[in-house]
Amino acid sequence: MNAGDRVRVERAGVTNEGVLMPSTTPEYLVVKLDGGYNVGIEREDADVDVLETDVYDVEEAQSESTTSEIAFDDDLPTVSLISTGGTIASTVDYRTGAVTAQFDAEDVLRAVPDLAGRANYRGRVVANILSENMTPAVWRELAEAIETEIEAGTDGVVVMHGTDTMQFTAAAMSFMLDTPVPIVFTGSQRSADRPSSDNVMNAVCAVEAAKADCAEVLVCMHASESDDACALHRGTRVRKNHTSRRDAFETVGAKPLGEVDYETEAVTFRREFDARGETEFSIATDLSDDVDLLKFTPGMDLDAYADFLRGQDLDGLVVEGTGLGHVHTDFIPVLAELVESGTVVTMTTQCLDGRVCDRVYDTGRDLLDAGVVEAGDTLPGTAKVKLMWAAANLDDPAAAMERSLSGELTQRSVPWE
Repeated sequence: MNAGDRVRVERAGVTNEGVLMPSTTPEYLVVKLDGGYNVGIEREDADVDVLETDVYDVEEAQSESTTSEIAFDDDLPTVSLISTGGTIASTVDYRTGAVTAQFDAEDVLRAVPDLAGRANYRGRVVANILSENMTPAVWRELAEAIETEIEAGTDGVVVMHGTDTMQFTAAAMSFMLDTPVPIVFTGSQRSADRPSSDNVMNAVCAVEAAKADCAEVLVCMHASESDDACALHRGTRVRKNHTSRRDAFETVGAKPLGEVDYETEAVTFRREFDARGETEFSIATDLSDDVDLLKFTPGMDLDAYADFLRGQDLDGLVVEGTGLGHVHTDFIPVLAELVESGTVVTMTTQCLDGRVCDRVYDTGRDLLDAGVVEAGDTLPGTAKVKLMWAAANLDDPAAAMERSLSGELTQRSVPWE
């Protein structure tokens, strides 16, 4: 029995049939089913029948994908691939059946041979984590890695990132960096061993976007469930709105800034953007760790939250209020105390679209009188990242929450620009 043989494996009353694949752990057999999925089967007490030998040349197929060397071409732009982990750079752990992040940037190049010939590549690994483990410390390391790549002359940067917190990291880079080249985040909703994986198309479209003229922080993911185009979302206006769909990411309040046609490789934009080379590079990675995000809901224990907040020494608090930006009337004095103690308190809305306006109802007017700052239509998560950055870098972070720093806030109630 060798890798490449077609086998039937019976264990614990379950029968699986397919091609035997190499396994990284001797305790498990890996079988590729006819539908394209891989399964891990514990060897102990497994009954294996070899149905046909050498039906699949595993070693040859592996060598073709793992020895990919992309020669430098003076006629091609240079794109830096920076890996932080996530599903786009992941595989299945057959001990647990879970997806784990364990590939570096060079592995992604081998796994996505479609990237060859599109650019000269530089690879760098900043972290190797699932995105729920992302921290502000890693944001700082990522910003510094991007700085190194830009100073080395790269024409564009692609950041491979887990999708769960991609919007937060994209927002952080938007505030930390002024960039003369595109910085494009991409990821994958489904791991590479699944037939429905979106990793190849997302990676290819991200590289094409990194070669384009929009020198902003972008998120590049499937525009629909079909494999026809990837949407390009501004890093401060994007939100993951579905747990598992391939088109989970949406620009809130408008259509995406642009898109990449997968077949033609054409990159188009709908609105004005910061063009390549127009912005001088700058970096400011300081962040306040003393900023929190509080979502108000009916029935929450106001006294318990009040005691908690009074016990913190916060630089800032983002409140995710209801509707136009409201909280329970009895909670307003607590927010006033925080403002009086020097905490910047800013109001966002938990509605999926629209902007805060605390001049319509008495509650809103009382919030304004308490010193709470309106954040307009800034997304709550983006507002937290923005306030973390503003508290550490600006003399008047409260005023900054009322104006746009990186496309996160519109000044008027018009379709997003």
